[in-house]
Amino acid sequence: MSEARKVLVIGGGAAGNAATILLRRAGRSVDLVEAKDDWNATAGSGITLQGNALRVLRELGVWEQVKASGFGFGSVGITAPDGTVLHAQDDLRTGGDDLPATVGMQRPQLQQILIDAVRASGATIRLGTTAEILDQDTDGVSVRLSDGTEHRYDLVVAADGLGSSTRSAIGITDKPEPTGMAIWRIAAPRPAGVTRTDLAYGGPAYIAGYCPTSETTLYAYVVEASRDRASIPPESYAEEMRRLASAYGGHWPEITAHITDPAKVNYTWFDRMLVEGSWHRGRVVLVGDAAHCCPPTLAQGAALSLEDAWVLAQLLTSSETWDDALFQAYYERRIARVRPVVEASVQIGQWQLDGVRDADVLGLMGRTMTMLRELP
Repeated sequence: MSEARKVLVIGGGAAGNAATILLRRAGRSVDLVEAKDDWNATAGSGITLQGNALRVLRELGVWEQVKASGFGFGSVGITAPDGTVLHAQDDLRTGGDDLPATVGMQRPQLQQILIDAVRASGATIRLGTTAEILDQDTDGVSVRLSDGTEHRYDLVVAADGLGSSTRSAIGITDKPEPTGMAIWRIAAPRPAGVTRTDLAYGGPAYIAGYCPTSETTLYAYVVEASRDRASIPPESYAEEMRRLASAYGGHWPEITAHITDPAKVNYTWFDRMLVEGSWHRGRVVLVGDAAHCCPPTLAQGAALSLEDAWVLAQLLTSSETWDDALFQAYYERRIARVRPVVEASVQIGQWQLDGVRDADVLGLMGRTMTMLRELP
């Protein structure tokens, strides 16, 4: 296949950025379009990156920056609502023994590291831009962008997230469905004693947890039954999260004292989706949240998206023929990995809704994470 062939990546999140970096490294010509003018550089609070995510970040060449910016740890604790530690166990190193089990970091820090790597790759970047028209034939895709320009590509990689307009444009009708749970998140200063993720099940929330994201910061979260967003005024977000968090002991009082600014609190429903059958139509292929999403009960959302990009790039750069067989091979390889993670993540959330004991949750977590030690 000629290196002159061009790829359009729609969406500059984890999957889109990773695909761009890897395809550019292989010498492909890549245009990346991102709807947000600021490339989502400041959105979000924190992110938990398991070892299998770190493995891909190392392949992208950004592991050293991630390690320096985040907080690595190797265990998880289960606490009572009053803060008493009930159980602690070592996390599996799903990325291999030469990487930490987990790194927590501020989500904007990770995005900026990936943005810098995309820029350094030499890709053409168009911010504040979307793909408005995709016109396919057997050889490629003609694309009209929202800036009025028209381009021809050999492949379009749809990495435009949960509400992907590209997914619907190519006739895939799957849409995310709420699971009945919602999460409040905030970034806050890290109490000195917080050196890992601790999770409390029970109390006024289903889950109350936190994850260190640097030497001085963490992100904290509480999970409750989903409510109509319209019934919660944004100016009350801090009050609502503080009300839930104030019932928890241990390090929570120190964390809760910093839940004061409603603009810094994020409220999101848990969703689930898994596109079955194939993740492509012709020369347009889905990656990341455009193809699948699951509640963050296993902290695998970003990891699965990064793995998608890695696997697709491997196939695209090792084959002279980009055809249905290649894209179906990508799907078959990924669905075997993604389906059990989505199902386990949803099941863990449902067990919380149903009040199932922690041992069942931890058992399913352990079995799923063991599977993730294998290469994707």
